[in-house]
Amino acid sequence: MSFPQHRLRRLRRTESLRRMIREVTLTADDLVQPLFVCPGSSIRKPIDSMPGQFHFSVDMVIEEAKRVYLSGIPAVLLFGLPESKDALGSGGWDPEAPVQQAVRGIRAALPELTIITDVCLCEYTDHGHCGALHDKTVDNDATLDLLCRVALSHAEAGADLVAPSDMMDGRVGAIRKVLDDAGFSEVGILAYSAKQASAYYGPFREAAESAPQFGDRRGYQMDPANAVEALREVRLDIEEGADIVMVKPGISCLDILYRVKQTFGYPTASYQVSGEYAMIEAAAQRGWIDRKRVILETLTAFKRAGADIIITYHAAEVAGWLQTERG
Repeated sequence: MSFPQHRLRRLRRTESLRRMIREVTLTADDLVQPLFVCPGSSIRKPIDSMPGQFHFSVDMVIEEAKRVYLSGIPAVLLFGLPESKDALGSGGWDPEAPVQQAVRGIRAALPELTIITDVCLCEYTDHGHCGALHDKTVDNDATLDLLCRVALSHAEAGADLVAPSDMMDGRVGAIRKVLDDAGFSEVGILAYSAKQASAYYGPFREAAESAPQFGDRRGYQMDPANAVEALREVRLDIEEGADIVMVKPGISCLDILYRVKQTFGYPTASYQVSGEYAMIEAAAQRGWIDRKRVILETLTAFKRAGADIIITYHAAEVAGWLQTERG
């Protein structure tokens, strides 16, 4: 028998053959579009460190949500910037804060769009940390009550899923109990379960105006070197009532994403974070990469590793590409 007997290149020869045997296919249904909501009106302000992304006032974010929905994206993830900040982040649970207003407006305009809200305090505290402080250290247990207030205010506004991103121990169970006791048992929890203390978050901290004023977040976010600990974090969140778990950031955590999906078989999200987005955009502007191919290849890698949901700032644009290619 002549060598080689098996010629794998036979099924790579044409685009139609490659499509027929493709193991993973990226679709718009896999994607979530993050949006930043700020005070004011008629505001669509570019974010310098994230080309193509904007701060939107409530009226403008509703229009942007319509564009996202028409692209085929099933969900948006809302982050808010408050009018003012204080030590406890009380703007986070203000019923008239930008996120709460945006949830009500988007819900009225687009009843079929899934609305996810980030639940954290770093955008709302004057010190930039993710919870209440005690001697310049985040007090885990004191923070739980504050996070519950934020989550409940989002549920009252009409959110479908609340997404605690703070990495406090026990916050999923605390939020689940508060939501259930208040009659919001149908509101789900998308937990940032394995969130690393990553250098990839830099542009987001400019976008959300949430950089810590002292120290860093390594005291409560995960050490990027730890994978077994990530599985423990995910297990605890599932036991406490999380409906979806998340691994963050994206490209540097593909191994953890794979292990989480294989271990738990649970709905799993991956977040292509701001630094990943900004690096692609910067390299593309210099002409160093094929932007479209790199974006699609990266998002496909997340899905191949096990992501059911991919949160990416490229979501609406990618959905347009996929619609054109398959339409």
